Amino acid sequence: MKYIIGCDAHKHYSQFAVYNEKEKKFKQKRVDHEPGAIRNFLSEFPEGTQVALESIGNWYWIVDEIEQAGCQALMAHAAKAKVMMGNVNKTDKLDTRGLATLLRNGTLPTVWIAPGEVRDERELPRTRMALCKIRVALKNRIHATLAKYNLSLETASDVFGAKGSDELREVMQSLPAETQKCVEQELELLEGLQGQLNSMEERMRERISMTPTMQLLKTLPGVGDILSIVIGCEIGSI
Repeated sequence: MKYIIGCDAHKHYSQFAVYNEKEKKFKQKRVDHEPGAIRNFLSEFPEGTQVALESIGNWYWIVDEIEQAGCQALMAHAAKAKVMMGNVNKTDKLDTRGLATLLRNGTLPTVWIAPGEVRDERELPRTRMALCKIRVALKNRIHATLAKYNLSLETASDVFGAKGSDELREVMQSLPAETQKCVEQELELLEGLQGQLNSMEERMRERISMTPTMQLLKTLPGVGDILSIVIGCEIGSI
C-alpha cells in the first residue's frame, strides 16, 4: 500500500498529513519533537515512502529521522509551494495537506537536500565566514577608535599585518589610558581569532577533498582553495 505524507515542521512539533492512495483516505497527526518521535511515527509506513517537508531552520535533524525511518525526505521550495497551494488562511493542517496534495499530483517544487556528510562539512566554511565577520568588525572598531583621536598610520600596507603591527602599537600610545587598554584587548582577541581561522582553514583542506568540481572552480579568477570549497559544498553536484 502506498502512502504520501506532508510535514509542516515547527520548533517544538511537526504536523503530518497522510494520504492512503489506495483507499483515498486522509488523516492528520501531530508529533512533538521528542528524540526519535518522528522516526517512530514514520517507521510504520513502507520503506521509500515520500515525505514532503517545508523548509525551516531546524530541518537537519528532522530529515535525519525521516531517513532513519526508511522514508524519502523531499524539501519543498517554500515560496513556490505557497503560491501553488493558494491557501488564503495559513494553518498547520492546511499547509501539510497542501504539501501532500502537491506531492500526490507530482507538482511539488523541491530543492536539493545535501547528504548528511555534506551538511556536516558545510559547518566548516559557514563557521569560518561567521568568524571572518567578527574579524572585520574588530578591525573596523580599532580603525574607528584611532579616527576618534585623529590618529593614523603612515604605512599603506595592512596595519594588522607583520609590518604594520609595530607602528600600530606605537600610535596606540597616544590614546587615552582606558581607550588604549580596550584596543589592546581587541588586538588580543583579534590575534586569537586569526589563530582559530588558520586552524579551521587547515581542517577544511584536510577534511574536504579537492574534488574535480572544486578543481574546476579554482580555474575561475579569484577562486582559491577556500572559496572553491565553499562553493562546492553549498551548490553540490549541479
